[in-house]
Amino acid sequence: MTNPVALIGRIFLDFLAAAGRLSIFAYNGIRYAFVPPYYPRAIGRQMLTIGYFSLPVVGLTALFTGMVLALQIYIGSSRFNAESAVASIVVIGITRELGPVLAGLIVAGRVSAAMAAEIGTMRVTEQIDALITLSTNPFKYLMAPRLIAGVTMLPLLVAVADVIGVFGGYLVGTRTLGFNPAAYLQNTFDYLHTEDVVSGLVKAAVFGFIIALMGAYQGYFSKGGAQGVGRAATNAVVTASILILTTDYFITKLFFAR
Repeated sequence: MTNPVALIGRIFLDFLAAAGRLSIFAYNGIRYAFVPPYYPRAIGRQMLTIGYFSLPVVGLTALFTGMVLALQIYIGSSRFNAESAVASIVVIGITRELGPVLAGLIVAGRVSAAMAAEIGTMRVTEQIDALITLSTNPFKYLMAPRLIAGVTMLPLLVAVADVIGVFGGYLVGTRTLGFNPAAYLQNTFDYLHTEDVVSGLVKAAVFGFIIALMGAYQGYFSKGGAQGVGRAATNAVVTASILILTTDYFITKLFFAR
């Protein structure tokens, strides 16, 4: 009878230990991001990796998401003779939810795994220990540039994705569904509010922090050689994706719950 209770207790204690270790890791990463010295070359390299090199896949995803969303909304709203709502629902859906969430998940799959693999390789090959020996703080040199780049670049990616996604809905609405271009744009701007855009950009900043944090965290604590590095990369993507979807709910509730 005590074995199941002991197992549950051990799992709970392991969870608390992991949560505490992650909290301390996040605190150190944030603290050293605001304390000099800075490494502008490392920050710029991470900005290119997270932002510029992720732009093609994020833009393509946003374009087809907007197109599919417009088509599906038109099909559904036509049952209630509410086809005029296509433009408003597309712009609200893209800016509030689909833009930041899809961009976050895509960047998590692309960037978080790469961060975990890179830092994990440095851990198992003792390069992080060498940095400490050379009096280089690994949080300053490895973690802080990634956190800064994630928080700053993902909102820019989401802003571009919002524009491309709304444009995709505009293309389908005017070229396929027969909407008047001027009327479609008018409906888009009439129903778009500052709060919609701001909420999406806030989500993007939080998601960027989560992506960089989980990639750095899983890589930093990886062990076990090549298998450990692969496991760290997988765990980084999974945990980042789960945290993105979880925090998305709470941020949405914070902005729009009345």
